[in-house]
This record gives sequence, structure tokens and C-alpha cells, in this order.
Amino acid sequence: MSIATSTTPDRAGWRMPLVLRLAARELRAGLGGLYIFIACLALGVLVITAVGALSDALKKGFESQGEAILGGDITLARMHQRASDTERAWLASQGRVGETATLRTIARRLDGEDQALVELKAVDANYPMVGSIELQGAPSLDAAIRNGADVAADPILLEQLRLKPGDPIKIGEAELTVRATVGPEPDAIADRLTYGPRIFVSHETLKKTGLVKPGTLLRWRYALKLKDQAGDTPEGLSAVRAAIAKQFPEAGFTVVDRRQPSPEVSRTLERLRQFLTLLGLTSLLVGGVGVANAVNTFIDKRRKSIATMRSIGATSGFIFQVFLTQVMAIAAIGVVIGIAGGVLVPKLLAAMYGNLLPVKVETAVSLGTIMTSALYGFAVALLFALWPLGRAEAMSTAVLFRDNISEQRASPRWAIWIAIAIVSLALMVVAVLTADSQRIAFFFCAGVVVVFAVFAGLGRLVTWWAGRVRRPRRPELALAIGNMAAPDGLTRSVVLSLGTGLTLLTAVALADTSLVQELKSRLPDNSPDYFVLDIPKSEFDAVKALVGREAPGTHIVSAPMLRGRLLKLKDTPVEEIKAPPEAQWALNGDRGLTYATEVPEGSEVVKGTWWPKDYAGEPLVSFEAELAEKLGVTIGDMVTVNALGKNLTAKISNLRTVKWESMAMNFVMVFSPNTLAGAQHMVLTTLTLPKGTSLATEVKLARELGRAFPAVTPIRVRDAINAFDKVFRKVMTAVRAAAGVTLLSGALVLAGALATAQRRRVLEAVILKTLGATRRRIMLAHAAEYLLLALVAAMLAIGLGSLAAWAAVTQVMDIEFTFSLAAVLQSLGLAIGLVLVFGGVGTWAVLRARPAAHLKAE
Repeated sequence: MSIATSTTPDRAGWRMPLVLRLAARELRAGLGGLYIFIACLALGVLVITAVGALSDALKKGFESQGEAILGGDITLARMHQRASDTERAWLASQGRVGETATLRTIARRLDGEDQALVELKAVDANYPMVGSIELQGAPSLDAAIRNGADVAADPILLEQLRLKPGDPIKIGEAELTVRATVGPEPDAIADRLTYGPRIFVSHETLKKTGLVKPGTLLRWRYALKLKDQAGDTPEGLSAVRAAIAKQFPEAGFTVVDRRQPSPEVSRTLERLRQFLTLLGLTSLLVGGVGVANAVNTFIDKRRKSIATMRSIGATSGFIFQVFLTQVMAIAAIGVVIGIAGGVLVPKLLAAMYGNLLPVKVETAVSLGTIMTSALYGFAVALLFALWPLGRAEAMSTAVLFRDNISEQRASPRWAIWIAIAIVSLALMVVAVLTADSQRIAFFFCAGVVVVFAVFAGLGRLVTWWAGRVRRPRRPELALAIGNMAAPDGLTRSVVLSLGTGLTLLTAVALADTSLVQELKSRLPDNSPDYFVLDIPKSEFDAVKALVGREAPGTHIVSAPMLRGRLLKLKDTPVEEIKAPPEAQWALNGDRGLTYATEVPEGSEVVKGTWWPKDYAGEPLVSFEAELAEKLGVTIGDMVTVNALGKNLTAKISNLRTVKWESMAMNFVMVFSPNTLAGAQHMVLTTLTLPKGTSLATEVKLARELGRAFPAVTPIRVRDAINAFDKVFRKVMTAVRAAAGVTLLSGALVLAGALATAQRRRVLEAVILKTLGATRRRIMLAHAAEYLLLALVAAMLAIGLGSLAAWAAVTQVMDIEFTFSLAAVLQSLGLAIGLVLVFGGVGTWAVLRARPAAHLKAE
């Protein structure tokens, strides 16, 4: 009976395959030397699981709280146009209806000494139909605002304006009283991004303010609580949405139901999840180097066992199966630990930062998340275990019985090479196909492959160079370079693992720096100081005169402004268009619309021609070039939008490039004047104050605008940037944390490499001490080696990380790349610190070894 085919019966008669029996016997000896293997896998799987689990928890929260977030089962929203009596009647026939109206405006003290940008929200007696709102100073929100002269305000606004409940406040043309203070509103996520504190008023009060005029940027929203439990099932919701589309085909409503109450937030969370998953996969791949090192050490310790099995007839395939079974069993331990840790992350975040998350986190981990994490974990373990296992089965019995005194040069058979290629390709295909933006995922994966290849080659190059360079006279340096040249030394593992982690961390840090620089430094210098909203056409000349009087030399740019929703592109409804993720935003919600006789500042026509100033033909539109390419439209195609309740169709006459980061006044779509000139609209204006304008002048200008034109809303650009920056920094913190895990994986690999080389290092130190070397010399030699390796890895990591950041920033984000010496020094410092810390611990263990015991053993 062959050893490769024999089985062993147990007490019940079941015959256990010998492969499993031998694998189990080996594992019973313990996991010594494989803890780094488990830690590397567990860390990478933990990140992937944690990201997926948090996404699942938030998604579950959105689904279970969707009704409260929306304020009903379905909402309909549009700009400018309030629902007609016919529309309201039809909605009322479907169930209870709640009407809200939101707009940005300025709230002022009556003495005119202070003012603040606010988000005004008019609600009816049904608000909120679902959920509740915290209130102080009144028994209910309706009671606080019912009489048409009172408001309920965010406490932050009262602090800004130095007011208290009971004090008067001016909004638009109305003098009102702050009757109560409010807490967070249940449907805040469903509303647009807010830039100021919230003020609640009744619809009667909103009318008194004089802010509701034709063309005002006012968003009307209707929450519908369906009757007869029609909204309890997905089929019921779909049926009502279909009925709305049939009943109001050209009304321009944006319709959302409770299954996905905030599509924009959901898409943002999904993209962040996929990006962080890619970072987690990268950390798992970096940890794969530790897996390969651990498997190599595991096989090395069992060389004589392998030789013995070979001697009694075991085939190479049988030996491969035995050790592959052991490796995958150990991998299962790491995967289970990683999944268990990742599942706990949402609970931990909810406990620590639950009030900062967009919805209440509900514990829910999908089977898909667990399967994806396990798939990545086992695939990476298999990928990095195949090479050392393949080399072990290819070695002859004679080589296996000899001591490991030279580099093992046996190469795996072709089947192993093919398996490695298949697993690698499968990992990349899964990562790309499951990504929202497959293009970005492909380049990310390709970049990781290139980085791995570069650092693997660099490790070999450094080993080759160290083996051939002339040794310096200083013994510490000579010993350090000799160690770098050792075939079983640290060079390849340190350069590969540390370099890969530092490359990613450097790329993230430099991309972060470039974005912050663009937002903080460049924009305020090149962009307007103020956007002024809701200027009536009849009052624009008076506004210009006031600005010229209060801040002479101010550069004023204006454009007609109204909001509209894209309905069709080339006669195809936008709901049927499968746009790439980076262009989907243009098809959702309302877009700014304008008309112009000349090309707007900050734009350049790159295809087609601009219309003449006196053009009077068919309606034309100029489309932003990059977005047009992503949406598949070009010159000659027809575009239909709904503006002010009417559908307008125009032909694309030219394509423009737009420098959005300049924040100059620009729009995705600019129409010919004859298309929108007759529409009722407001004027949007930008003010660029002269250099050196004092803050006092800015304050006075804003105050005078408010006094003379109560309905006008000046928005300070720097304040808007700061509001966005708060969100941006939270996102980048998560990205940096995930990138830092990659470096931590590299540190684990480094620790494993040091442990692998420990036996040779101890013997070397014993011999050196026997020959008279002091502890100081040995320590200096090791420190020199670690420092050289850290510098080599860090220098190349800085170069590759900078290149990756440049590509991401200039090609994907389309902004200017900014090199940061601080980010570079951070990477260099981390590399040196990690190597010296782990190396110092390893060297201390080497120096503590007693010569006699090791010399006897040898």
C-alpha cells in the first residue's frame, strides 16, 4: 500500500485519509513560529470585515430608519415650484401628506449689529409625520410656530447672534420672535447639505418674510405616508412610484422612497467602503509576505520530516497536500480571528462615536461581507503559501537531509506557477468587479502589483549588491553589509514589506496634502470672496451700486440663476441611463441652470462653436465636456430639463472645459439666451473684494446688503470651504487609518522576518563574542544593517508614493499636485523607527544568548 493512498480507520470504522491524519499530527505539535502568519492574515481580514460590517450596519440603519429619515414612505421634491392644487389633491388621495420648504437666507438681530447664514425650513402641522424632534420652550413644534410670528431655532444660532428665547429676530422682511429651541431633526439626512443653523417656521410665516418670489432657490418637498399599509412592501412602494411617474410625467419631481432615503449619502458610503476595502486588501497582501516567510520557516523546520516521508515512498504531490492542508487550517484560524474582530468594530464605533454617524448603527453583518473577507483571506494565504510549498516538494531527499547552509534554489513545478497566476488573477478580478468604479479599482490593483514587483526586485538587487561590494574596513559596517547579502537574511522581507506599506502611506499623505492645499490655500486666493444668492433682476443694479460704495474696486460677476432637473438625454429618460459612478450625480436631483451670450469666465470651448450674441434660433445648450463624455452625449444631441415646472428641450451646440476648483461662476449646462430669458429667475452674483480688504469692511458690506435687501443671501466662500473641510477631514482620517494598517502589516512581517533569522543571528553573535567582539560592536552592526535597509525602502517608497499620489490627484481628482516634505519625513521617520524598534528588540534577544549552550548544540 502506498503512503500516498493509505487511510486509517477510526473506532467507528470511518477511514480518515492519511493526508489529513499526518496534517493533524503535525499541528498537534503546536503553532510555534506561525503566530505572525495568523496575525498578518487576521489584521488584513479584520480591516476588510470591519469596513464591510460598518457598511452593512449603516445600510441596515438606512433601511430600518428610512421612514423616519424621509418623514414618510415616499417623498417628492423639486425646486422653485410649489405643488399645484391638482398635484396636492392626488397626493392626498394616496395618504397623509406633509409639506416642507427649505431655503438658505440670513437671520439678523433687530439692531443690525450681527447676522448669520441660516437654513430656513417651513413646515405644516403634520411635521414630523414619523419620528420626533426635541424641543425646549414649547410642548410641540406646531405650538411653537403656529401663530405666524414665532420661530423655533437651533441653539447655536442664538449663541452666534447673542439672543435667547423670547428675543426678536429678523428674517427677510419679517420681525419674528424666537419661541423655542430645537434639537436634531429626524429628516436632516434627506435634506440637502446645510451650511448654517436651522430655523423652523410655519408656511404662513414664510410668506410674511417676503422670501418666496419667482426664481427663489426654494426647495419644496412632500412626504407621503401611504394609506392601507401600501408602503409596507417593496412591491407597494414600486407601484406608487410608477403611479406618480404616470400621473406627473413632466412635473420634474425627484422621487425617493424609504428603501433608500438618501441616495447621495448611500452612494458616498458605498464608494468609501469599496476604497477602504481595497486598502484592506493591500494590507492583506503586504501581510502575505509574512505568510510566505512563516510558511518557509515552517517547512524549513520540517525538512527532515519531509525527507523521511520521501524516503519511504511519499510522492511530491502527497507531501504538498499534507503541508497545504496544514497551512490552510492555520489560515482558517487567522481568518476567523479577523472576521470576529471586524464584526465588533461597528459596535465599538457606535458606542464611541454613535452621535456623529449619519444614522443609528444597527448590528447587521451580511453573509456577503463575511464570505468576501474569508475569500480574500484564504486566497492571499494560498497565494503566498504556494511558492514555499512548491519549492519544498521540488527539493531532493539529499538536499533536505543537509543543514541549511546555502540558499535553496529549487524551483516549483509549472503547475504551481499556473496556480499562483490563477489565484493572483482571481484576486484582481474580484476586486475590480465588486468595485463601484472599476477603472479606479483596476489601476489601484495594477499599482499594487507594480509596487510589489519593484520592491521584490529591489530586495534582490540589494542582496546582490551587498554580496559583491567591497567590504569597508570598519568591522561593524562590514558585518552589516555581509548580513544584507545573506541568502536567508532580512533584506528581501524588510524591503518588500516595509517599502510597500510606506508607499501606500506616502501616497495617501501626499494626496491629503494636495487636497487640503487646494481647499485652504489656493481657493481663497483665486476664488470669489462671496456668492450672493436670490438677487431680483430689478434690484441687481442697486446691489451693484451698494457694493461699489461700500467696497470700491470689488470685481462683480453675475449670471441668471434657476434650478432644473435633467429628464432626458437623447430622448432616453435619465432613470434608464447607466452612467458611471463619477457622473451619476448629474442625473440625480436638481442642477443649476443659466443662460449667457458669452463663454463664462473659467470655461473654454473645446468642441463646437458658441452662439452669436443676437442668436434667435432653436434652443441651444453648452455642456461641460468631461461630464458629456461620461454620459455619452455630444454635439447635436438633445437635452431635456424641467425648470419652473416646464420641460425645455435644447440641442448641444458646444462642449466646454470648466475649472471648477477656481470656484468662478460656472454651470454644467449654459443655455442660449432665447431658451430661458423669459423665465422668472434670480441673479447669482460673485464678489471678489480688493486685496487687503479688512474684515471690518467685509462685515459692514454684508450688514448693509442685509439692511437694504432683506431677501438677498450673501454666502462667504471661506465659510463654505470650512464646512466642506470638516467632512473631508473625517473621511481622510478613515483613509489614513486604513493605510496605517498596511504599515502595521509591514511591521508584523518585519517582526516575523527577524524571528525567522533569529537562529542564524544568535549563532553568529555567539561566534563573534567567542572571538572577542563586544556587545556594542554587534549592536552597532545590526543597527547599521537596519538603518541601511530602512533608508533603501523608504527612499524608493517616497518616490513611488509620490508618483501614485501625483497620478491620483492630477488624473482622477483633476487638481494640482502639491509635494509635502512633512509627509516624506513622516514616511522616512516611520521606516527608520519601525526597523530600529523591532531590530533593537531582536538584537537584544540575540545578545542575551549564552555561547556555551549554542556551541554545544552545534
